[in-house]
Amino acid sequence: MKKRESEIELKDLARQFKCVAVIGPRQSGKTTLVTKVFKNKTYVNLENPDIRRFAIEDPRGFLSNYYDGAVIDEVQRVPELFSYLQEILDSKKETGQFILTGSNNFLLQENISQSLAGRVGYLILLPLTTEEINEKGSGINEMLFRGCYPALFGENVSPDKYYTNYIRTYVERDVRLIKNITNLYLFERFLRLCAGRIGQLLNMNSLALEVGVDNKTIGAWLGVLEVSFIVFRLRPYHKNFNKRIVKTSKLYFYDTGLALSLLGVENAEQLAFHPLRGSLFENYVIIDFLKRRYNKGKQNNLFFWRDNTGNEIDLLLEFGDKLIPIEIKSGQTVVSDFLKGIQFWNKLTQSEGGYVVYGGESMQKRSNGINMIPFNDTKLIDV
Repeated sequence: MKKRESEIELKDLARQFKCVAVIGPRQSGKTTLVTKVFKNKTYVNLENPDIRRFAIEDPRGFLSNYYDGAVIDEVQRVPELFSYLQEILDSKKETGQFILTGSNNFLLQENISQSLAGRVGYLILLPLTTEEINEKGSGINEMLFRGCYPALFGENVSPDKYYTNYIRTYVERDVRLIKNITNLYLFERFLRLCAGRIGQLLNMNSLALEVGVDNKTIGAWLGVLEVSFIVFRLRPYHKNFNKRIVKTSKLYFYDTGLALSLLGVENAEQLAFHPLRGSLFENYVIIDFLKRRYNKGKQNNLFFWRDNTGNEIDLLLEFGDKLIPIEIKSGQTVVSDFLKGIQFWNKLTQSEGGYVVYGGESMQKRSNGINMIPFNDTKLIDV
């Protein structure tokens, strides 16, 4: 099993809160992580029909079996439990009593906010980081195609079959539970159109026209994709610097392997000349930074910046009043164009330094303070 960077944060949350909820996309490794870290706690899975029936019919009696705490998986399947959990948590002073996980994050968070607000610490667990995968020999195309879900690094599982089944399960099961979407064909078409817009400014009017629904529906469906950790909106950085700037978010996926399956890509070789290869590489790197933030229990501090004349920074990391500019280039050979965006930014903001994350293998420190970092060594950039 891959060692997860978030183990430290999970243990820390359990020392501070009476209950911890681990949320994230389906199959991101939540159950594996919590059962490893809390191996001394009883594990209960409410997917089991008999156990679930007991919990629904007699929630107080069910929880009386776990008065000393437990790991409860798929807890959102029995909403009746949350009020009774509140009673147990409030009656005892111990921290780390219950560890909750679930594959439907919307229902899990909704129930927690209603009954357990202030008693629960959250950990967001996304698929593996580049550092957790730790495979230096993997080429960019293979890395993008395979994606980062843990199941793909154990048994001999082919990414195309894995993601095809993942999408089917997600659309047919999770989407129905989160929001009563009746036309699943249109929703899946919308999902595939989103994959074709990776790295682009989000244009809801265009999506609405292509799908054949109104803007309100597109907004609601985007909300479903976000709450279930399928798509991610990268926010624009708003500070003006005396220029007109773009104020629309950019659209990315939490996993490039999933996006490529939606795009119909069947093997890594097809990526060599794929028109979205650069955007997919950008997607991979940006989400890798986000994963590392979440693994440390930190909030999303990621932005991009673009003015109305096309000057742009792919990624800005915000640390209080300090901004770290990062350009992301899939090319393996450094060329002067890689530096233009950061040079413009540094002149505009009267700052210096920055990073270019690129598809090559060697680190370079330039005299202007801009560092060239290989894509599999972004751990060198602090988050």
